[in-house]
Amino acid sequence: MSEPRESTSALSALRRFARPRPRDVEVCGLCGAAVPPAHEHLIDPAARQLECACGACAILFAGQAKWRRVRRRVERLHGFVLDDAQWNALAIPIRLAFFTHSSAAGRVVAFYPSPAGAAEAWLPPQAWAELVAANPVLASLEPDVEALLVDRARGAERHYRVSIDECYRVVGLIKLHWRGLGGGAEVWTHLDRFFAELDGGAACPT
Repeated sequence: MSEPRESTSALSALRRFARPRPRDVEVCGLCGAAVPPAHEHLIDPAARQLECACGACAILFAGQAKWRRVRRRVERLHGFVLDDAQWNALAIPIRLAFFTHSSAAGRVVAFYPSPAGAAEAWLPPQAWAELVAANPVLASLEPDVEALLVDRARGAERHYRVSIDECYRVVGLIKLHWRGLGGGAEVWTHLDRFFAELDGGAACPT
């Protein structure tokens, strides 16, 4: 399916102003302009594709048929209700996962990070419905762009409402740093740092 003509024209205009950048500089996935470390993202819900975006493209393409703008959100959910029985009922094969409502699939989907990337897990509908009943905040997650991120690895019990790009940061860390069967010390060091940063920028629920 081709992009709308006005979007294609606008993108072509932006690309004329973008200069080639060194490979180690992060760039906008739409126009090629360099972006700072803290930049915006757009997501294609149908393809589950996340793109880095400069400020201009984030505004220009947000709300069009293909792209949705991901606005950064980090909220630690203190008092979240999820015991071992409820977690086991969700049937996630590891103890780190995220859950988001997919508008393309028409349902909530579960993913867990793996050395190969984000892997989808089958999510029992009744188990999710019971979790939402115990935690009404889950009913207000914005489809495609927000997620519940759960970390129960190594005895942790951390639950967050986050923008979907934070979930893919976790996926990227594991894909990049995982070694052997258990992951190795390096990957856990990076994950500990990630969650520390998440907690440092987390908002308090109202």
